[in-house]
Amino acid sequence: MSITSARKAELINEYATAPTDTGSPEVQVAILSERILNLTEHLKEHKKDYHSRRGLLVMVGQRRRLLDYLKRKDQSRYSTLIGRLGLRR
Repeated sequence: MSITSARKAELINEYATAPTDTGSPEVQVAILSERILNLTEHLKEHKKDYHSRRGLLVMVGQRRRLLDYLKRKDQSRYSTLIGRLGLRR
């Protein structure tokens, strides 16, 4: 259900804006998107897992807030990020 540390390191390397970057909005959104994807697959199998469903909604809200922040600060970074992640907006 959660992502491995190796996969998390891959995501950090792929979306980092600087060599030592681990906390930029791009990295945070990429990690959240991976967790959301994994949890969505879990919920397809376990339809009555309401506690995990609430956690999923919290993560989606957090990702939305980070994307809104990035859109306010730098429109071009926002556009490239949603293009790379394949998000709808």
